[in-house]
Amino acid sequence: MTPAQQSEAALAICRLAPVVPVLVVEDAAAAAPLARALVAGGLPALEVTLRTPAALEAIRAMAGVPGGVVGAGTLLTPADVRAAKAAGARFGVSPGATDRLIAACEDEGLPLLPGAATASEIMALLEKGYSVQKFFPAEAIGGAKALGAYASPLPQVRFCPTGGIGPAGAADYLALGNVLCVGGSWVAPKDRVAAGDWAGIEALARAAAALRR
Repeated sequence: MTPAQQSEAALAICRLAPVVPVLVVEDAAAAAPLARALVAGGLPALEVTLRTPAALEAIRAMAGVPGGVVGAGTLLTPADVRAAKAAGARFGVSPGATDRLIAACEDEGLPLLPGAATASEIMALLEKGYSVQKFFPAEAIGGAKALGAYASPLPQVRFCPTGGIGPAGAADYLALGNVLCVGGSWVAPKDRVAAGDWAGIEALARAAAALRR
C-alpha cells in the first residue's frame, strides 16, 4: 500500500463521523457490546489503543460488529502493526511516526494515521506522501488555535486531532478547515463501560455524531 493509498484510506475513515472514539478496553468481554453501542449512536470508526492486555482480543471482538470499522491505536513498533492487522484492525493510529513503523504499515496494507505535533514533523510526513495526519497531543500543544495556524502554510494536510479533547472543545476543532474529525474518549467513560451502560454510551455517541463539521 503506497503512502497515497494510505492517506486516501485514512481520509475515508476520518469522514465516517465527526468523532473517532479512543478506547482503552480493560475487559475484552465488553468490547462487542461497546462497539455495538457506539456504532448504533453513529460513530462507526473505533480506535482501540494497544495499552492493555485485552486490546488485541477487543479488536477481534469489535471486528465482527456490523457497521463498525475498528482500528488499533498506540502503534509503536512493526510487531504492533502485524499483531493489530492479524487481530482484524482495518486502520492504525500512532502517537508519532518512524520509518520502520510506516514501512510496516505499508507492507501489511494497514492504513495509518501517523501522529505529528510540529511543523517539521508534519512536513516530513507530507514529504513521504502522508497528507492525512493525527495532531497529538492536541490540547497540550496549543489546541485548536495552534492547529488552525498550520492551515495557511500547510494547506495540503488534513488532521484528526486527539489528546485531551472533550465535548466542549470538539466544536472548536471541527470548525477548522483542515480538520476532518477529532479523536476522544469522552463517548465511552470507564464507569459507564464497567457498568455496562450501553444505552448511556449510545446516547453520548449520538450527541457526538451530531457535532457539525
